[in-house]
Amino acid sequence: MANRPRPLSPHLQVYRWQIQMATSILHRATGIVLSVGALIIAGGLLALMMGPESWNCFTTHAGAWYGKVILFGWTWCFAYHLCNGIRHIVQDFAIGYAKATFIRSSWMSVIGSLVITALVWAYVCCFGGAA
Repeated sequence: MANRPRPLSPHLQVYRWQIQMATSILHRATGIVLSVGALIIAGGLLALMMGPESWNCFTTHAGAWYGKVILFGWTWCFAYHLCNGIRHIVQDFAIGYAKATFIRSSWMSVIGSLVITALVWAYVCCFGGAA
């Protein structure tokens, strides 16, 4: 008997990337980013509670180019996690498991999140972030 090493379990480099794989990984990654964003929001609320100096410091950083990049990324993560979460809820009712439907709904969650992010930031740019 030949003593050959047994094959290892297949991993990402074995499979060809598909949208279903990407959406699954992105859903988990955006959940982590949303958790970090929740800490930033909590920090902003603490700064607001601590008075005008702290709040001005927070808004200065949020209004800087790096703050806007973080807010833009967090907005996309929120929109994507929302769209993909809705897709998962629909699938919990055993709807959309056909391969073509699954691929279509995956692309819809990605494209929908980009559209939602664009709409939110178009509003922010047009109205200066005022509610």
